[in-house]
Amino acid sequence: MIKKLSCGLLLYALTVFTLSAQEVDVRERYEGLNALIGPNSFFDNHPTGFILYELDSGWVHFERNSHMNFIPASTTKLFTFFASLMVLRDQTNTLRYVEQGDEITIWGAGDPSWKYNILPQPKIEDFLSRYSKVKFSASNWKDEAFGYGWQWDDYYYSYSAERSPLPIYGNIVIFKNVNRTPQSTIPAFANSVKTYSKVSPTVRRDFHSNIFYYNPSTYTNPGPMLPYVTSPELTVQMLRDILKKPVELVNTELPTSARLFNGGSMSPLWKEMLQESDNFIAEQILLMISDQLFGELNSERAIDYIKKTYLNDLPDDPKWVDGSGLSRHNLMTPRSMITLMEKIDRAIPRTQLLQLLPQGGINGTLKNNYKAQRPYIFAKTGTISNNHALVGIIRTDSGRHHAFAFMNNNYLNKASEIRREMEKVLLYIKENY
Repeated sequence: MIKKLSCGLLLYALTVFTLSAQEVDVRERYEGLNALIGPNSFFDNHPTGFILYELDSGWVHFERNSHMNFIPASTTKLFTFFASLMVLRDQTNTLRYVEQGDEITIWGAGDPSWKYNILPQPKIEDFLSRYSKVKFSASNWKDEAFGYGWQWDDYYYSYSAERSPLPIYGNIVIFKNVNRTPQSTIPAFANSVKTYSKVSPTVRRDFHSNIFYYNPSTYTNPGPMLPYVTSPELTVQMLRDILKKPVELVNTELPTSARLFNGGSMSPLWKEMLQESDNFIAEQILLMISDQLFGELNSERAIDYIKKTYLNDLPDDPKWVDGSGLSRHNLMTPRSMITLMEKIDRAIPRTQLLQLLPQGGINGTLKNNYKAQRPYIFAKTGTISNNHALVGIIRTDSGRHHAFAFMNNNYLNKASEIRREMEKVLLYIKENY
């Protein structure tokens, strides 16, 4: 009995020692992380929110201001991604249609792929080739070309392409320099190029119309990709040019009996949206979600539905107003971002998720940051002036996977400085957690 008692005391002593050692280790790691991100650190001169959550154990290892709202910028796309996982699964909604003999009436369902050369192409031309006449209706469009809170002077930049029911060419136009004269890649704009006296090496677009200007004396650069002003009339003109057959604009209501043409897989759209942070794709995905849910294109209605169903258990109610994060009206808390990441992690295999997200030092918006011999950061970036966020998964040297949300608002530093200091924090986590 004495021998058994001695063994029991020894086992108890070892257990207490082990627990004590673990507690010391936890405290030391916490203090080390707090020194990098807590009071009197670099991140103490602007609003910063952070939370570190171990996915498999459900343990919150560290948090700072995780209850506060921050402008998420393009990390908003994670909300759009999750919504599409829940509603669209892996199929794009391209067209709704009704056949009338050898004629067809079509309604756009939001798919951004057609003629957008960074995406696999839906076989729309093959599908419509069997009909002698096409009618196009935009009666299911219940939205605006620009999102709520988008900056008006972004109209000129490709990251702010307009939203529309049936996008063609990604709703952007490219000009080639042909004998020092800009030549449109879209036939509809062949006669829309004018000259002006403003000194510029490239092509500019009029604010309110599809008139494009260049200076013959200074034009040297083919120019950026320019968003064009969308309209049902322009869509019909482009359809005629592409299909080489009669296309009529009608105002026919979309019947519930209309059939759906699926253009392809969502995977290429997810990859481009998450890795390259394509705003246009994100916005159109949200419209496809609306089409699937309601038979109309209304991003606000889609957001409201997703919040009330799949996201009604978030720690904090997000202010979510667009699909891309272009709007500064979006507001989310770090801890709601973590709950969202946990939902995404449960919705698809983790290996697939890690492949879709930008990987530090490897691809997408993280290609030049967070480099390591083995990728350890898999996360969506979000950057607009004076605001930078990073939300995703960190794989530590111990092999554990932690979700994290790192959100910075209203700083006066350069974004490169913010990223450099963030990297110090994430490297510490990689090596110690």
